[in-house]
Amino acid sequence: MWDLHAFSPLDFAALVFFVAAWAGYSFAVARRRGDRLSLSQIMNRQRRNWAVQMIARDNRVVDTTINASLQNGTAFFASTSLIALGSVLTLSRSGDDVLNLFSALPFGTGTTRQTWEIKVAGLAMVFVYAFFKFAWAYRLFNYGAILIGAVPPKGSGASEAVMRRAAERAGAMNVAAGSHFAKGQRAFLFALAYLGWFVSAPVLMLATASVVWVMWRRQFASPIRTALLAEEDSHGR
Repeated sequence: MWDLHAFSPLDFAALVFFVAAWAGYSFAVARRRGDRLSLSQIMNRQRRNWAVQMIARDNRVVDTTINASLQNGTAFFASTSLIALGSVLTLSRSGDDVLNLFSALPFGTGTTRQTWEIKVAGLAMVFVYAFFKFAWAYRLFNYGAILIGAVPPKGSGASEAVMRRAAERAGAMNVAAGSHFAKGQRAFLFALAYLGWFVSAPVLMLATASVVWVMWRRQFASPIRTALLAEEDSHGR
């Protein structure tokens, strides 16, 4: 049975900061509105635009190829998360040499076998979460491929409204898949921040703040976001 008394108040504060930063960032990226759309939200609009453009194409090879590339990328990350999980589980069997190594690092603190195992278990949970997100995203991209095939082709006799509704369903499925994929990638990045806890609680907080800053900048202040907004403005969105 694990004894949580082995952790200091600073450890608990750092862990709360880590979880709050992850949850807060996820909420901000998903809920931001107005002119401060995140890069993910801008790309979601492009996903829906892509789906609507299918109506004008008789041949859907381009669309199925794009969906397949997204699905293959998701499969890669799902496999990677399993490999990472296996590697993390081996850490639970690491000997005293590894513990001594972390204790000798700058700003490092003494780590007991019990605290080490708890920290490793937490890291494993992060990669389990990532795997489930990638696995579900893969399934949703698979559903999306079916919905792409369900969009009536031109000349089928279906009305414009029916074709558009079918395309919008495919677009909504792609957006949902992309959302879960992004959450899986986010878990990977926060796993990097979590590694700081193996050194010390202050390093965990510093690493978490650094990861949030990098991701926030990419979502709200990157040249890519600026370029996409400029293109949308030029086309009247």
